[in-house]
Amino acid sequence: MVCDYEYEREQKRIKVNCRGCFYGSSIEDFETCMSRTIDKLIEAGAVANVVLSSNREYEYDYFQTRMLKDMAGAIKSLARTKKLFMVDKGPNNCERCVAERVGFIQNIVGYHLKRDPIGAYVRLVREIKYLKQKSRDSYPNCAECYNDYIAHKLLLVKGVLDKTEMIQKVKDRLVGYHIGSREIYRELFHPTIKPNFMLTKYMTVIPMGAVQIDRYFVDKTEVQCLRIPGRVNVRYHLTPPEFNLGETEYSILDTARRYMAAHKPNRSEFTEPERTREIFYNIGRDMITDISDTMKITLSPKKVDELAEILTRYTAGFGMLEVILADENVQDLFLNAPVGQMPFFLFHGRHEECDTNIIPTQEDADAWSTRFRIASGRPLDEANPVLDTEIELPSGRVRVAAITRTLSPDGLALALRRHRDKPWTYQLMMNANMMTPLSAGLLSFIVDGARTMLFAGTRSSGKTSMLGATLTEIMKRYRIITVEDTLELPVDALSDMGYNIVRLKSRSVITHVEIEVPTDEAIRTSLRLGDSCLIIGEVRSLEAKALYEAMRIGALANVVAGTIHGDSPYGVFDRVVNDLGVPPTSFKATDVIIMNNRLRSADGLHTFRRMISITEITKEWDEDPQKEKAFVPLMVYNSKTDILEPTETFLNGESYILNEIANRVKEWRDNWEAIWDNIQLRAKVKETLVGYAKKMENFSILEAEFTTEANDQFHVISEKVKDEYGSLDSQRIFARWNEWTKNEIKEKVGRYPS
Repeated sequence: MVCDYEYEREQKRIKVNCRGCFYGSSIEDFETCMSRTIDKLIEAGAVANVVLSSNREYEYDYFQTRMLKDMAGAIKSLARTKKLFMVDKGPNNCERCVAERVGFIQNIVGYHLKRDPIGAYVRLVREIKYLKQKSRDSYPNCAECYNDYIAHKLLLVKGVLDKTEMIQKVKDRLVGYHIGSREIYRELFHPTIKPNFMLTKYMTVIPMGAVQIDRYFVDKTEVQCLRIPGRVNVRYHLTPPEFNLGETEYSILDTARRYMAAHKPNRSEFTEPERTREIFYNIGRDMITDISDTMKITLSPKKVDELAEILTRYTAGFGMLEVILADENVQDLFLNAPVGQMPFFLFHGRHEECDTNIIPTQEDADAWSTRFRIASGRPLDEANPVLDTEIELPSGRVRVAAITRTLSPDGLALALRRHRDKPWTYQLMMNANMMTPLSAGLLSFIVDGARTMLFAGTRSSGKTSMLGATLTEIMKRYRIITVEDTLELPVDALSDMGYNIVRLKSRSVITHVEIEVPTDEAIRTSLRLGDSCLIIGEVRSLEAKALYEAMRIGALANVVAGTIHGDSPYGVFDRVVNDLGVPPTSFKATDVIIMNNRLRSADGLHTFRRMISITEITKEWDEDPQKEKAFVPLMVYNSKTDILEPTETFLNGESYILNEIANRVKEWRDNWEAIWDNIQLRAKVKETLVGYAKKMENFSILEAEFTTEANDQFHVISEKVKDEYGSLDSQRIFARWNEWTKNEIKEKVGRYPS
């Protein structure tokens, strides 16, 4: 029945049924709703949260509920104070104003305090002020009676109310207060809201004093980034279309969701997300149309499509995870345990660490963990409390690290990393100031030279992104084999662009799923799949021995690259040799270490990713490459100029690795000027492309699809110039490449670059 409630003992929560209630379901907006809620708090006793449930659930957290409980306690205390309601004739035994006085107090305590506590307090204060003024203007006998009434009745009530948290919060703002206004309650009470068809709660109200520093739309979802006074975090305030629907639309979606709950996707459907979504969308669209017809509600085809899309997101999809991770600015998303008490936190590309207005529920957590288990085929339970996997969302791939009991005593916690839906390229990295044109030219030269490369750095330093970008520098003529335990590299996108690429998925060193092949065996298997470039997602366990064994015996004739955690070239050596057990002399098979890092501003509030060094490893050492000066920097980051600068070793042509590459090419052997000229040509090609993108304000030409075509043309044109003129003439190569690029840009973008 309307206004009935249930007490959820474990959560210490009362849940009130407000469906069909004439007075609504909002304490801050409706005085009847506030009055009935205070009655329930007086009755229920120990309550930590209040939920008012209609087509949406309005949940008032512990602190808001505490304000209401505090007021309920004050009302209960005053109601038990018998002398407040006693018929008191005053010091002069006069009965003239007795009924009026008792009626005023009864109205305040028994009626107004429940419906409008702040208004009741203002009435009381104004009555005291009025009677004091009246006592000064009255006969002496009346003045004595007024003062007695004020002192023993009104001030007693005021003293109790003065101690309540609600009155203390607003006491200095009541001059000129308009009794009956609910504005002040809308400042005090900000419920989290959860439509019934959703599991996730959200906060609609923007914090007081917040300043908007950014605003944009992701499809139909509004994003506001807010700076809140006194806080170092930015608030990421999300308003997707499902938060702005009308009550009728919520009813339709709730009915449709309950019908669709009867069809639970099986394991095969979860592993084919695109097919599942299409099925659910079509079913949902028909169902929404039927329900609206039954309810005699007219919906436009556009509105039906919008509701079907929302319904699909919360049935076949991942709900609010999809909404947040559709924003390409969101790089990492975090959910802390215990679920339901804290909002999502995230790392934003422009505003860095942010909290959000989105609060997942335990039901969310249970649904997501089930989906993660089914999609990955890996367990997540108390016996296996760690799950490392990836999921496919409409916006792209997401890496998921999930932990639960027993490792996490408070239950499920998540860290999700959003992978860019398209591969990174060196040109995109240059545009983001992560690397310079010269460093891009140098790495392009090393990739074509078929050397072994490790991309190292701390967590979130951009290692995997840089490795993915390096894949786009490999010529499509070469076969590529990737080995990963968690699929993060953009293999599908590269396959669509014509790359000859094979993906191997190995066993996670964290979850130890027995049916999966260990990474070291996957690497040995890759060697039997033919001559290929070998890309290792991350070098972190026994696979290191297999990898270095293959490199030492010359089993790999093409580029080998991977990522590894480390804060310096020596840190990488220490990890490979001392942690992973690779013999020091085997480490010589590493040719180049590229260090990335996440640097901080002096105030500690901002971070930025940079490539901080490119270091080659010479081969004339025995035990310790650091002591024996085998680590030779070719480029080093200068924090004053914020630029990765070439070293004298590089500029003077004294690089061991570059000369080793040159020794295999007739035109470059013993000709440092030719090597340097080619590296600079590659740098100029990439810098030119970035320049065109900036001038045209069209950065699609920096994406992998276009830049891989441009890279292919660079090699094709280089071969033609060499055949025609007998050498790699940089000026002619660049002129022809530039002409091809301009024409191609005009065809794709619609205008010629200046």
